[in-house]
Amino acid sequence: MTQDDQFTSTDWGLFLSVAAIWGASFLFIDIGLDALPPGLITLMRVGLGALALAVLPLPRQRTRIAPADRLRLITLSITWVAVPFTLFPIAEQHISSAVTGLLNGGTPIFAAIFAMVLLRQPTRGAQLLGIAVGFVGVVFVSLPSIGDGSSEAFGVALVVLATVCYGFSLTIAAPLQQRYGSVNLMAKMLALATVWTTPYGLWDIGDANWELGPVVAVAVLGVLGTGIAFALMGTLVGRVGSTRASFITYLIPVVALVLGVVFRDDEVFPLELVGVVFVISGALLASRRTATRQPTSVGRISPI
Repeated sequence: MTQDDQFTSTDWGLFLSVAAIWGASFLFIDIGLDALPPGLITLMRVGLGALALAVLPLPRQRTRIAPADRLRLITLSITWVAVPFTLFPIAEQHISSAVTGLLNGGTPIFAAIFAMVLLRQPTRGAQLLGIAVGFVGVVFVSLPSIGDGSSEAFGVALVVLATVCYGFSLTIAAPLQQRYGSVNLMAKMLALATVWTTPYGLWDIGDANWELGPVVAVAVLGVLGTGIAFALMGTLVGRVGSTRASFITYLIPVVALVLGVVFRDDEVFPLELVGVVFVISGALLASRRTATRQPTSVGRISPI
């Protein structure tokens, strides 16, 4: 099939599977926190994800990173993986998995801003409106948690910082994705990020209770949510193109919301629901021009 054809049943299966896996990542983190410290959750997630991509029989593209690209690869391993993957478990000690997932929906907004600043892309019309609408949505989602006290406000701030890291990373990752392939690039970033997150993970290991449920949840988060999901995403991008595949981003907050309410009894306020509508609407508008100008990028997909 060509990338302009309608989705086949296989395409829809890949699309919905990846959206469900990445949307469930926040729930798995929350379950892991029942017995495991944040640093260990991050290390297990990153390390198991790297192992999964290393052993999967994936088609390998050019594997040797050119010297001129190595600093960018190291930067991405920090800003796209090590920092946000560390921040999410800490944040979920203060706010619910549902709110965390809703706030993560703002990633395309920050990606559009960084594209405007770093790539000097003109921002006007629908994209500018999308950035404004998206920011309003992020504020709406944040307000109920911030109003609950400084602890919840700290959690919100950490998630927003993580989404800022994602937005920055997605902006500078496009050339490397084009040269080395998105899955191959992620495998290398996860391997490097395992090194960066090891000290914090080992520092926290003494506080772990090693209960079966939380350990299994984090193992699934690493192998399935951080490793296999990227392989599935790479396959989907190859079949339907990155622009249409990028709409997974807009389903992730919805999945996170539903799972958090159903399985963790997360409380969601009406203002937060209004906010997520604004965030998704703004992200759709903000991603239009960028998606058109960078057709081979995996640009609006956040590695949750």
